Amino acid sequence: MTELPRTEALYLDLMKKCLTRSIFPERWRPYRPKPKRRLRGALVAALQRVLAHEDLELVRRARVDPAARASGAYRHPDCETMLGLQRLGNLERCVIDVLRWKVPGDLIETGVWRGGAVIFMRAILAAYGASDRTVWVADSFRGLPPPDPAKYPADLGDLHYTKQQLAIPIEEVKRNFERYGLLDDQVRFLAGWFSDTLPTAPIDRLAIVRLDGDMYSSTIDALRPLYPRLSPGGYLIVDDFGLAGCRAAVEDYRREHGISEKIIAIDSSAAYWQKSPS
Repeated sequence: MTELPRTEALYLDLMKKCLTRSIFPERWRPYRPKPKRRLRGALVAALQRVLAHEDLELVRRARVDPAARASGAYRHPDCETMLGLQRLGNLERCVIDVLRWKVPGDLIETGVWRGGAVIFMRAILAAYGASDRTVWVADSFRGLPPPDPAKYPADLGDLHYTKQQLAIPIEEVKRNFERYGLLDDQVRFLAGWFSDTLPTAPIDRLAIVRLDGDMYSSTIDALRPLYPRLSPGGYLIVDDFGLAGCRAAVEDYRREHGISEKIIAIDSSAAYWQKSPS
């Protein structure tokens, strides 16, 4: 693969660093005592209340391992993506490849959090002047669904639905697109559970499918309607392949449909493969 022209490369590199906030040195972060230290926690809470009256906050020095930042194991509290630089780099290479080889289809991510990955997809299209593709933003925008063990036994005991930090409203995601000047007619939103929105989504073909659903149900409910629309030469990227439920859904789907393309690791959790001609 030939190297990007310098202007596009600089723009996309800057986008990755801004979306992850890795471009900004983080000196301080809010201090939160460990739950086991109850006495210290009570004292800190009292001090924080006093400081709040003066519009102050208790912080501690931030010590960030660059490798953790690159992998996404650590994320800045204000970032728009959990991906880390390695996964964003993989996404960049995949999108550029389908553009270069004219693989037909749109781009989609299922499970977008604050929107960083889909913002980056739109940025790549902008950098290359690709005006004939849509970026689809699929999410419930209210967190993950409660598990249904009767239907999907692999999700028994899954607690992702209790994590309110994953419930990012659609309005916030749109504001994040606007922050980068990338909210336009090439961005379309699919709001709701994947089982409800994806089977009837008005999508003909896809060149990039990026799954970030954590659970068995959210992964299989995206794979079933979307993989048949993925063009040969397109890429299927699985953010949570390291999670047992997600991995089981991917393996079950591949086995049921005789998919034999090699799964390539991106890092310790994420993986992808390129769809071969039928």
